[in-house]
Amino acid sequence: MIHLTVNGVQHALDIDPSTPLLYALRNDLQLHGAKFGCGLGQCGACTVIVDGEAVFSCLIPVASLGNKAVRTIESLGTPEHPGPLQKSFIDHQAAQCGYCIAGMIMRAQALLERNPRPTERELFEHMEPNLCRCGTHTRILAAIREVAHLPKPDASHDKPQLAASHGGAQ
Repeated sequence: MIHLTVNGVQHALDIDPSTPLLYALRNDLQLHGAKFGCGLGQCGACTVIVDGEAVFSCLIPVASLGNKAVRTIESLGTPEHPGPLQKSFIDHQAAQCGYCIAGMIMRAQALLERNPRPTERELFEHMEPNLCRCGTHTRILAAIREVAHLPKPDASHDKPQLAASHGGAQ
């Protein structure tokens, strides 16, 4: 029996200890926010927060979690009452196909909980592991900046390119 605390609720699951957290969330707990993207920890569609850190749930066997608290996009708000970051993503139309958005929001949430006013470089570096195949990175970053009360970046300065190392669209 595997014991997990997800979104503040304790669960006892009769699953193989090597089951990836992503599968337990989606198949056993019916939490479908985190998505299967690559299964290799290279896209971030499956990002959740474990003990305050953004992690790829496709790579984490449930047995390795122990007593660590897991949070998914479902913990941040509801369709009727979205959380601040969710609302900002909606307002900035940061989702095109929407597949990556839960992972993007959870990665951003982990950053803002740890550092409510990150620098532009910290924002880029923290968000870099997550990919948006539709190329809405500009709107995603604008949504995060709004919640963090950060100014728009100065266009005259060279900025690092989000997801450039993964060949993502800009």
